[in-house]
Amino acid sequence: MSTTVSEFHPLLDQSVGYGVVVGVGFFFAGVMLLLTYLQSKFTDMSPTSSEEFTSASRNVKPGLVCCGIVSAWTWSATLLQSSTAAYTFGVSGPWWFGVGGTIQLAIFGMVAAKVKMNANGAHTFLEIVQVRFGTGAHLLFIFYGFISVLIVCGSLLLGGAATVNALTGMNIGRIFLLSDTAVLTPSGLDAACMLLPIGIALYVLVGGLRATFVCDWAHTVILFVIIYIFVFRSYGTSDTTAGLSGLYDLLQEAAVAVPVEGNQDGSYLTMKSNQGLIFGAAVILGGFSGIFCDQGYWQRAIASNPTSTTKAYMLGGLSWFAVPFAFASCLGLAARALETNPAFPTYPNPLSESQISAGLAAPAAATVIMGKGGAAAVLLAVFMAATSAASAELIGVSSLFSYDIYRTYFRPKANGTEIVRVSHYFICIWAIWMGCWAVILHRASIDLGWLYYVQGAVLSPAVIPIGLTVTWSKLNKAAVLLGPIIGAVLGMAAWMIGCWKIYGSINIPNLAKPYSAVCSGLTGLLFSGIISVSLSLIWPANYDFKGTRAIAKLDGDIDPEVAPNDSTSENEKKDIETCAVDASSMSTKDGILLADGSIVSRQLLKSGFKKAAIYSSVLAAIVTIIGETNSYFSQLYSDDLFI
Repeated sequence: MSTTVSEFHPLLDQSVGYGVVVGVGFFFAGVMLLLTYLQSKFTDMSPTSSEEFTSASRNVKPGLVCCGIVSAWTWSATLLQSSTAAYTFGVSGPWWFGVGGTIQLAIFGMVAAKVKMNANGAHTFLEIVQVRFGTGAHLLFIFYGFISVLIVCGSLLLGGAATVNALTGMNIGRIFLLSDTAVLTPSGLDAACMLLPIGIALYVLVGGLRATFVCDWAHTVILFVIIYIFVFRSYGTSDTTAGLSGLYDLLQEAAVAVPVEGNQDGSYLTMKSNQGLIFGAAVILGGFSGIFCDQGYWQRAIASNPTSTTKAYMLGGLSWFAVPFAFASCLGLAARALETNPAFPTYPNPLSESQISAGLAAPAAATVIMGKGGAAAVLLAVFMAATSAASAELIGVSSLFSYDIYRTYFRPKANGTEIVRVSHYFICIWAIWMGCWAVILHRASIDLGWLYYVQGAVLSPAVIPIGLTVTWSKLNKAAVLLGPIIGAVLGMAAWMIGCWKIYGSINIPNLAKPYSAVCSGLTGLLFSGIISVSLSLIWPANYDFKGTRAIAKLDGDIDPEVAPNDSTSENEKKDIETCAVDASSMSTKDGILLADGSIVSRQLLKSGFKKAAIYSSVLAAIVTIIGETNSYFSQLYSDDLFI
């Protein structure tokens, strides 16, 4: 019995991989060292202050927040998994991937507006939970918060490392896949996993949250430039695709050779796709989990200027949609069209299941369309996506450690200077652990695709209770505890039963297939929401949010042991004084006091919440109607629609 070997031939030298992973990371670290020095010297904002380090003094403008949202939500999976969807399901994959992430950002804009209104002094979403519901709920959501970070960090590093490894052969020169079972020489991918977080940790340590915003802006600019290059090359000037019409013809041929099961006429150019719809449902569930349970997105809401929070999330959601849709509809479809091209990295074989799950469709297409230049461009794009999102995770997880574990349970009177110092420790520890965690996942045969589908299955029970904590006064303690717990139990049961009934057996690969993920994620989300809302309507809490609005006073309590004295440095004195000011005046009766002394009225914040509600509802309706309309017309007419 012969075995087909699918070998992915890297076009770039190993030195390019090390140059990008180490060199570019240290370059950004050097830039941030310089910018942080200039910031400390010529402005009143210093990252030695806890408020500046963890929340960027809560005055970041909408443009920078928008870039931060786009960058933080552009994971390795955003580029690689969306391209995999296009390669597998056709054009419906990128569409539903974009929809599945944009709707959540729009809805989270409503939550962000409520954060500014009801808990502007908070540093993490878990602080809000702890103040409102106490230790039990706090510990429960700490669990969900850290599970979210683990899944995200694993996705970022596995996707980034697999791409670096495949395009450069970093340490090994080849990826061999035998009978769809990966046989990766450990040193290559392991080295990429361990080296990727180093440069990120350096600039986060130096500049704090504001540093991540600045780097997010740079990453976003570079990413969009690369996307434009690939779009114009794939649809216009590339000889391999022969432009838009040539790519269309190649995809028509691909549909005859390898038709898509469940698509209209097996076409890759139709929106009538049963698999695409299921994929869209999985993406939407995973997107809610990835945003609402991840401290990184709450941190951006906390850091934004209260007057422009909603605007930032509106712009961020619309801007982000272009990333997966443009990138994947370009490279994902091109990968399917160019499989028979001798320049395809696995020619004469198609990509194997393991290579597809690792997210290698986009790198394969890039190497055919632009050669070494394309390989370098996609390598840089994936690296930028991995590092920008990882920087958000590092600053987010350090806040969870320092505020919600260290300050809450070990040293309640820790002042700002101590919080910054502890945050630095945890950033270093987590950067090392990120690499180790990715290596563990890889050795356990867990890849990017597996983590992407499992995210919604595991985290969805926490979504609605977390959102209601800051937005709904009637939510009670029993509801916020029982909703996620019962929802998780039912979700896990649905996961196992659905996997068994649909795929015939329960195993690691089957648990991460779309139908299994949707069974679990939808069950957990709906039942958690139903239980939380029902219990709260029966026994409403009628919470007035006074406690959450006073969170800043907790940060401002000055421990006599750390009160200013003759030996206190100027930075420490400044930090203590800032905390004291925040404590006395962060929240007023009529609104929120900003750093410049102006007051934002609660009426204005309520108006922002209403705008976000209208915007998110209209956007969700529009994208759903467009998707369903295209599906209808694709079924009505025999000609495929290329949108």
